[in-house]
Amino acid sequence: MLRRHLGETLQAIHLFGSAVDGGLKPHSDIDVLVTVSAPLTAATRQALMTDLLSVSAWPVTEGSLRPLEVTVLVHDAVVPWRYPPLRELQFGEWLREDIEHGRIEPAAPDHDLAILLTKARQHSLCLMGPPATELFDPVPQADLARALYDTALQWNDEADWQGEERNILLALARIWLTLTTGEIAPKDTAAAWALQRLPEEHHPVLATARAAYLGEAEDDLGDRPSAMSAFVRYARGEIERGYLGILRGEN
Repeated sequence: MLRRHLGETLQAIHLFGSAVDGGLKPHSDIDVLVTVSAPLTAATRQALMTDLLSVSAWPVTEGSLRPLEVTVLVHDAVVPWRYPPLRELQFGEWLREDIEHGRIEPAAPDHDLAILLTKARQHSLCLMGPPATELFDPVPQADLARALYDTALQWNDEADWQGEERNILLALARIWLTLTTGEIAPKDTAAAWALQRLPEEHHPVLATARAAYLGEAEDDLGDRPSAMSAFVRYARGEIERGYLGILRGEN
């Protein structure tokens, strides 16, 4: 499918994330990074996004397709590295309704690519083209920290995480871990790390998020708005301390 739509512009395909880093969990999507040599035309963008709908599905059920998250980058837009980098295209199940109605996002700056490319360089499976360590420049520590901090700043009140409570809790745990240790860990590993450092009052929501992610518990986090808000405030404070420490050269 990618070759059919992207043709000779297709340079590399890398599989990363849960599929190669700790194994797919019940709710994991499949992360794919695609590198091309030229921007996509509007027609190619529309056709590729529409076709990806047929090979992605949510929720995961026995024997069903997995949800895909496909990110397309133009190589010269990220090499040499600059911040914020430009994302050419991103497909995910959260965009399904928009795609079905013909609403396709254009290329746009995306700070999250600093995190994505760091993950791909650290641990990815090369399906086509050169390894990620050869294809992409290292992301400077300050830019990675800034991207992580900017991500955490997106979540301020209940409306920002409603329906995504589990994912936001686990994302905050991962950001906290990375800013503190420099490592990028799977979601359940990051949650276990954070649980060892959290005040007891914040344990229940994160423990539930971790167990639900592993398929070991029911996800009832939407019924705990006060506990969610308290955890987010605490985690944001720790993340800010870690970010400022990096800027001061303490980490």
